[in-house]
Amino acid sequence: MGQRENIILFPKWRTVLEEESLLALKEKRFAEALEKLNELLSYQVNSFEIVSGKLICLIELDRHKEAQDICEDVLHRQDKHYYHYLHIYLTILFQTNQYEMLMEQVEEEFKFHQVPQVLKEQFHQLYEMSRKLKADMLVEHQSVFMEEWDDAITTRDYQKQWLIIEKLRVIKSEPNRKMLHLLVKEDIHPVVKTAILMWLQEIDYNQLVDIKKWGRSIQVHPLEIEAIGKHASVKRINSIINELEQKNPTLYDLLVKLLYHYMYVKYPMLPVKEEAEHIALALKAIGANYLNINLSESGKQLDVNDYIEDIERCEALYSSIIEDN
Repeated sequence: MGQRENIILFPKWRTVLEEESLLALKEKRFAEALEKLNELLSYQVNSFEIVSGKLICLIELDRHKEAQDICEDVLHRQDKHYYHYLHIYLTILFQTNQYEMLMEQVEEEFKFHQVPQVLKEQFHQLYEMSRKLKADMLVEHQSVFMEEWDDAITTRDYQKQWLIIEKLRVIKSEPNRKMLHLLVKEDIHPVVKTAILMWLQEIDYNQLVDIKKWGRSIQVHPLEIEAIGKHASVKRINSIINELEQKNPTLYDLLVKLLYHYMYVKYPMLPVKEEAEHIALALKAIGANYLNINLSESGKQLDVNDYIEDIERCEALYSSIIEDN
């Protein structure tokens, strides 16, 4: 394919290929048309007619992912055929049930660009149909997920509970009162409670919630709780272990992961800033043990055994639910 870029396609042969491809397209022989269009494209014959013809063939052959990728590529060029490609792109998104992406694209076009009048109504119709179908799909998915949720609660399948929460987060659903009550139940896994709390933050949940974790009961406003990475103790611990980033990148990456897992399980009952040095030393000790290396910490006489046990316990809890890549 790459060798053909410098090869001249004789005008007569080009005309024959174009006529045969368009005839095959007209007669709905899409596989044959696609083969000829690809040959033209291999010679850098990439006019609008050729590219749009290939898009039609791919759509008709149910190769929507390839068509979508081509559309996203040509749309970046912002050429004079932009809105023709955009119409095809929106059609692909609609046919493949990507309603959220379609709606975002239309909103962006209406906000930042001058959409031709002839296409405005068509884009608006696609938007409204997508909005309705998305709402219908949301209700359907919620119903299915909630049935699975009840089963996961009954069987105490914590990993399944966490996975369902992740699915509900993706479709931007909202937890019901029954799910919120789980935040105060003793037999609910701490990782699941953290997932529910982060879910509330993502949907901008604007009410106080009660949460019981690690023997403590507090009332929190999800939107007012600092994210894990912004918490004072986490920042302080990161500043202490940061010295290892250049000295031992493998150890450093391991400590960063262990720290996040530890704080995720604890969240929102995070350690105070004054505990940062103890936790950093405990993390280094665990990391050195995992990697079977000697790590000299001269001058440090702190007793961190309790922190080591706590971190390892939280790591086991995290790993039992969430599988990191």
